[in-house]
Amino acid sequence: MIKTLVLLGATGDLAGRYLLPALAALRAADRLPDGFQIIAAAREDLDDRGFQRTAAEGLERHAPDVPAAARADLLRCVRYRRTEMTEPTSLASLLPGVRQPVAVYLALPPGLYTAVVTTLGAAGLPAGSRIALEKPFGEDLDSAVALNRLLVQVAGTAGEQAVFRVDHVLGLPTVQNLLALRLSNRVLEPVWNGRHIEQIDILWEEDLGLEGRAGYFDRSGTLRDVMQNHMLQILSLIAMDLPTSLDENALRDCKVDALRSVRHLSRDETPSRTRRARYTAGTLPDPADGGGRAVPAYRDEGGVDADRGTETFAEVALDLDSERWAGTRFLLRAGKALHRRRKQVTVRFRPAEHPSAHSAPANELRIGLDGPDDLALHLTGGASLKPPSPAPVTLAAPPPASDLPAYGHVLLDILSGGSTLSVRGDEAEAAWRVVTPVLAAWNAGLVPLEEYAAGSAGPP
Repeated sequence: MIKTLVLLGATGDLAGRYLLPALAALRAADRLPDGFQIIAAAREDLDDRGFQRTAAEGLERHAPDVPAAARADLLRCVRYRRTEMTEPTSLASLLPGVRQPVAVYLALPPGLYTAVVTTLGAAGLPAGSRIALEKPFGEDLDSAVALNRLLVQVAGTAGEQAVFRVDHVLGLPTVQNLLALRLSNRVLEPVWNGRHIEQIDILWEEDLGLEGRAGYFDRSGTLRDVMQNHMLQILSLIAMDLPTSLDENALRDCKVDALRSVRHLSRDETPSRTRRARYTAGTLPDPADGGGRAVPAYRDEGGVDADRGTETFAEVALDLDSERWAGTRFLLRAGKALHRRRKQVTVRFRPAEHPSAHSAPANELRIGLDGPDDLALHLTGGASLKPPSPAPVTLAAPPPASDLPAYGHVLLDILSGGSTLSVRGDEAEAAWRVVTPVLAAWNAGLVPLEEYAAGSAGPP
């Protein structure tokens, strides 16, 4: 297991809110190797004690459930270095005399990836090292292909094994259990196909607005921010054929095959198969006081370029060219500033082939991806329920993956050399190929930008 983590961008929000709390949780669970150390690097002019003090405040705020002793123990492993990320000599100075492999985590804006990866190649890394970087992997298909080519070049003979593309949704316990459900559930597998399933909805609905992310989000939009990565990752797990073995490459091969089977939308299909919208002024729910919180229209939020036409709501209907999913529609819907938070998969079964079942509702399986760590499965409807069941029938699900946060699983995989939770290069490119025709049609103005009030269910 790798014993040195080089954290580039250590003073940023990603490191403070997610990575350091996850490392503290790993320390509390005794999952970090003996002699583990963190080399924290950023442009701020701090020393070890200054960074440790700032990090301690962040851990107290974002990891209050982790024992204080574990938090303090983690911080004793940290050394801070002021670093210019795009200067080879500056990056090389982080590793004087280090010959053992390291994991370099780019907790940086995606716009810096090409320059920093190039600099890492010039600085040189010990054999067996890994480079981890966050989604999005590129801004479009062409930039994703170029970034993958650069990563493989810097990785050298290690190739994909040295690259870890982080999509933290793969580390969520609920998504891990969704995978376990597909791999081990003999009840669902016989009906997991187009003959029995009419439509599958993948929902990623949020009741928050920008929350200070305008600088990134306005250049990305919902389609790039969550649909191209998070939601297509979930689609691949739902739609894939089962691997012949539990080898991580066999699993990723099946995910890539599922993504490649998605039928690309034509220019003429896009207006009827996609929607985009952005929110106007309204009131978002505020669970803290049971009331509401007024928010301005998206175009009036600080840091937003109103003329850019960035969407905060996206909906795309897809078909898969595969024997398993012939006749099944996949509907992906994501949005911000909606009336409720809902992240789930809804599987709509076809009505039973029986004369008395024509007027009865079809069965519906709801798979919760948010909230409690255990996977929530609810089966509703059906002609055989007479009178209608007063409550959903709950099916047994696999036990939770563990008590670790999503980034805890991700970091453990990076340090141990695993790749199950990493997005492979061809997988990222396949996902970009799905959304590229949609982006092109939207940029050409073929799909109007609708509006919906913040706090509503979305565009009418």
